[in-house]
Amino acid sequence: MPQAKLKQSLDTVLEYTTQRFGGAPGVVAMVTDRDGNIYEGAAGKRELGKDQPMTADSVFAIFSTTKAIAGTAMMQLVEEGKVRLEDAARKYVPEIAEVGVLTGFDANGQPQTRPPRRDITINDLMLHTAGFSYEFFSADDLRYRTAKNIPTIVSSTRAAFKSVLLFDPGERWSYGVNIDWLGMIVEQQRGKRLGEVMAERIFAQLGITDTAFTMTDSMKARRVTIHDRAADGKLTPLPDLALPQPPEFDSGGGGLYGTVGDYMKFIRMILNDGNGPNGRVLKAETVQRMCQDGLKPMGLSSGGWTTSIPSLSNSGDLFPGLDKGWAYTFQFNREPAPTGRPAGQVAWAGLANCYYWIDRQTGVGGYWATQILPFQDAASYPGYVDFESAVYRGLKA
Repeated sequence: MPQAKLKQSLDTVLEYTTQRFGGAPGVVAMVTDRDGNIYEGAAGKRELGKDQPMTADSVFAIFSTTKAIAGTAMMQLVEEGKVRLEDAARKYVPEIAEVGVLTGFDANGQPQTRPPRRDITINDLMLHTAGFSYEFFSADDLRYRTAKNIPTIVSSTRAAFKSVLLFDPGERWSYGVNIDWLGMIVEQQRGKRLGEVMAERIFAQLGITDTAFTMTDSMKARRVTIHDRAADGKLTPLPDLALPQPPEFDSGGGGLYGTVGDYMKFIRMILNDGNGPNGRVLKAETVQRMCQDGLKPMGLSSGGWTTSIPSLSNSGDLFPGLDKGWAYTFQFNREPAPTGRPAGQVAWAGLANCYYWIDRQTGVGGYWATQILPFQDAASYPGYVDFESAVYRGLKA
């Protein structure tokens, strides 16, 4: 499909998503091939009820789409032989050994725990098989945190990640605070904050200038407001809702702010076997390893979630019924996705309805950014699926 026709098709998806009744307030979405962006689009407003239009350089809280970047910082350490994926995490962050497996709650509502049957490895953290969850995806985790007075994940504090294991390491897949522990290991090894490590070893090589845990004044001026969608569909802007600036702790699991244009540079690095415009970020064989299904050999799959905090996330699944694994650190679709994405590719998402995919087979990737809670929004998520589908239709044509 000619570029002009692809642009028209994708612009239509963005316009429909933002202009339809109950749609998303604003969207930025981009598509890249190995050479550069083949589509850049922005529609709607940065904040409902305000005049400021959404622009390509708008700044988003990218939440869990931070994880793949933290995973890259870890794989650089693996390449250098500083850590091994099989290593026990407590070798680097001893406090992880204090986390027990939840066995239940006593008559007074106090949690009961026992030591895990084996150590949590770095590999467990990469694959989300350590036993951790998030308080909004587990009623037990939420109850444990409440009983123990552990702060919420979005407080960006070290204390927030010292929760509880829901099962023994290696038993199951459960999405949770694993990558924050991974970030602590990177900091321990580099002797610097995670944001500094990313800036020096990833962002400089990729020409990324507008992504950080602590926003610059310029980024703050372009920040998109997070909106809340009530059960009746009504959207309310929450201009004061932002991650702590500066954060006490650089959350590798979800603390970055950034532009979609910057994330496209990261996606291109993965498409180009670890190469960036200003230098190599990873070896080709490392990128290949990062994009492999780590759960299949364990007989495990990744799947959906049940919300325990409906204001933060709906219950759901990305492509329900599709067989999915997990890679370092993205979801891996074992079967072709209904959008046209081939089997064996990777993708993931961020809490405020940001979504991306990286297709190394076809040589394309895309990112769809909105700022709405709860996760898997009724307008933004279908918009993303339509967007990815339109890209593959265009490529086929």
